[in-house]
Amino acid sequence: MTRTDVPAQPGDPGGSQRLRKEAGGTPPPAQLPPTPPGASEATRLLCAGTYMDDAFRDAVIDELYVHEQRFAAPSLGIDAARVLAHALRARRLQLGWAAGILGLWFVALPLTSGLAAFYLFPVLLMALGRVVRRAPVPRWLAMAAAFVLRWYGRLSLTLFFLTLLFLGFGGIELIRPDWFFSPFADILGPLTGGSSGGYGSSYGGAPWDGLGQGAGSMDAGSGGQGAVLVRVWIALLLPLGVAALVGLQRGQFARVLARELSRERFPDAMSDPAERSEGYRFRRLRDRVRVEQHGPLVMYRAADPFCGAGYPYKTWSLSVELNPRADREAEPLDNSAILARIVPLVAALRVPSPHGSPEVAAAVRDRLRAMEIDECVFLPADGLPSREAAPYAPDAFEQHRARAVEEGGETRRHFLRIRVGGWNEGVVTTLFVRVHTQGGMLMLEVAPHVLWPLRQLFQDADRIAHQYRHHHHFGKAVWALARTPRSVGHALVTLASGLLSAWRLATAGHGAALPEGPGASVRELGSYGESSLFQDMDVARYLKTIQQRVAAGVTTALREAGYQTDEFEQRIVHVAEGGVYVESAQGAVGIGDHNTITHHSGPRRGAGTKGSSKRGNG
Repeated sequence: MTRTDVPAQPGDPGGSQRLRKEAGGTPPPAQLPPTPPGASEATRLLCAGTYMDDAFRDAVIDELYVHEQRFAAPSLGIDAARVLAHALRARRLQLGWAAGILGLWFVALPLTSGLAAFYLFPVLLMALGRVVRRAPVPRWLAMAAAFVLRWYGRLSLTLFFLTLLFLGFGGIELIRPDWFFSPFADILGPLTGGSSGGYGSSYGGAPWDGLGQGAGSMDAGSGGQGAVLVRVWIALLLPLGVAALVGLQRGQFARVLARELSRERFPDAMSDPAERSEGYRFRRLRDRVRVEQHGPLVMYRAADPFCGAGYPYKTWSLSVELNPRADREAEPLDNSAILARIVPLVAALRVPSPHGSPEVAAAVRDRLRAMEIDECVFLPADGLPSREAAPYAPDAFEQHRARAVEEGGETRRHFLRIRVGGWNEGVVTTLFVRVHTQGGMLMLEVAPHVLWPLRQLFQDADRIAHQYRHHHHFGKAVWALARTPRSVGHALVTLASGLLSAWRLATAGHGAALPEGPGASVRELGSYGESSLFQDMDVARYLKTIQQRVAAGVTTALREAGYQTDEFEQRIVHVAEGGVYVESAQGAVGIGDHNTITHHSGPRRGAGTKGSSKRGNG
């Protein structure tokens, strides 16, 4: 694909000797080979996240699979198509487990004459306790109410199970279930074929009637002692069977992390079972996403043009007058000429400083060595007849690039994109640089964006899976039993979500809708927004270093074309740090956030907030 003609970069044959950083006459080490997005650590953890977070999984499917009229957002350092493949596979597996859990309940209810339905009362109490805890009421009241509901539900469930256990071995009942569940007797009695009155009148009444009289008192009218014991034992085994399914589901997730999502096997996409899906719709959308997500053409919606790049970080712009120097005649200066000076200076950051030997220099692992520089064109998605009509072909893109770099349009915009993927693509720093000359003025726009680390749950996926695989059987059993009460509600939500997604696919008509820009980014959906001090320091270093080279490139272009550079050099110091340069003012002037007015002549650097957007105009 044709690009803007720029001087050869350092380390390339014929490159500028002024930019070379050689050690002992040996050519500098080559650029570090970039990791393919589909094999990056960030992609692997996002794939693992689809098995761990239902909301994240559903959001990925909704954006890339249900809303097929939407263009895919740029995926910096990841492969969103592979995340979609695992999201669909995770949903299929989870739907199967949910159907199995609900199937056990549907089989157990008639076989126990409705006796198993009384497990639902304590389950609902515990679920209500979790809801009350987050209710918009005074915290002390919410905590107290949640405590009472949870422990009442746990005590009810424990005593009911112990009663069934004693009855199953021919003993007497410790409690009558209606003592705890009497408010629900009138409701559950008709559902189970019994009556609400006369709890001990007959064995054909309420599901617990006649069980407390002991095994010897059961007559033939009840179906015999064996029939009653079968009902009791089925009710006893129901929570154990559900717990077994919960444990097996967790074990399957642990095996997925140990096999296809392991660090050793994940780079081999051809052996990934999620990629071998036979669905035509998935294969079609997967190929479409892979065309759109890493291309130099960015189809956007006006409300969020930088969707996929992360959070804006101290965005700034600067305008200066193009004043010719008195000692020479100024040459015409267009946007391409300025970019031609910026690119080689930024690219020189890939070259390690001399370390005494080529081997030591080649061992430098600074992420700037893998820095990516390319040109991208932003086009609005509105107005296209279909998603396939976007000009992703190389020839069509080159036509847009050639026109956009000089026209300075409002909707079609050209940017120089500089990306550094640090912490195994866990922290991605991207600078969008745009220059424009108009009416004797030079405008420089720099829009840094940062993709912050993935959610901590995703980062801990390997640790969680390893702990479960190597845990002893008793610990696994306790873990599964503790999550059994909420499993029926989770299964219902899972099936409802799957049915809702299928219904929207069948009725919403997204396939025939006009194309839209991306509504969400898979990488942004998986981000947490917090970072460590080390990561903050790295982001600050990348931004300051690259912005310094961008400013140096503009200064060089102005000087070589015969324009004055004093005004630009003076303003860039202020504006690049997030301030506003005031050419002339009487007294003390403070504009913007984090200003401190002192009598010192040097400017004071503002303390920027992580992820914030600060703008300064010269």
